[in-house]
Amino acid sequence: MAGENNPNYSDAKAQTTCERCDAIFEYYPSAKKGRFCGDCVATNEWQEPPTLTGESNPNYTGGPATITCDECGEPFERYPAQVNETANLCGESCRADWLSAAFTGEGHPNWRGGPTGPYGPGWREVRRLALERDGYACVLCGTDAEELGQNPDVHHIIPVRAFLDEPRLTVADAHTLDNVCSLCVDCHRLVEHGGVDSGALRAVI
Repeated sequence: MAGENNPNYSDAKAQTTCERCDAIFEYYPSAKKGRFCGDCVATNEWQEPPTLTGESNPNYTGGPATITCDECGEPFERYPAQVNETANLCGESCRADWLSAAFTGEGHPNWRGGPTGPYGPGWREVRRLALERDGYACVLCGTDAEELGQNPDVHHIIPVRAFLDEPRLTVADAHTLDNVCSLCVDCHRLVEHGGVDSGALRAVI
C-alpha cells in the first residue's frame, strides 16, 4: 500500500531550507525533520559547523570598545570582557611603566613600612623626615605623592654600602637628612644609573 492507503501515511512531503547551503529541499513530516539537503549530506559538508563571527556568534557583546590607557592616557580598543578593574594598558611599554610604579615601595605586595635589615635603626625616622621636608614630592621633577599614587622613594645620596665599607662608620651614619632626598621612580632610576651627580642632589635639598 502506498500514499494515503499506507497506515503510516501522515501527509505529503514538506519543504524546508538546508541549514548549510540554504537550498530548498523536501522531506517527509513523519520522519525526523530535515536539516541538510541531499547534496550537503552526500558531500559530508553538513559535518563542518558554520563559522560564527561577529553578531552571529552567541557570545557577541557588541565588539571592541574604546577606552583610555591608565598609564599614557591615549585611547585604544579592547573587548568588554578584557577590560581590567585594576589597570587597562595600551601596550608593553605602558605595562612596564605601570608595573614599575605600582610595585615599588608601598605598592609592592611585600611592603612592610620601609626597608629593615641592612638599613638598620634610624632609617624609618629619617625617611619620614625627608618626605616631610621635601613636601612628599620628587626634588628633581616635582611630581608629588598624589600624582604618583604613592609616596616618593627616599634615596641615599652617598650609598649605604659606602658606610658599610668604612670601618669607622656604621650604617646608621648614612641615615642623616643631608644624605637623603625624595625621588619619583623615574628620577630615582636616572640617579641610580649616574644621570645626576651627588652635588646636584645636595643643591636641591
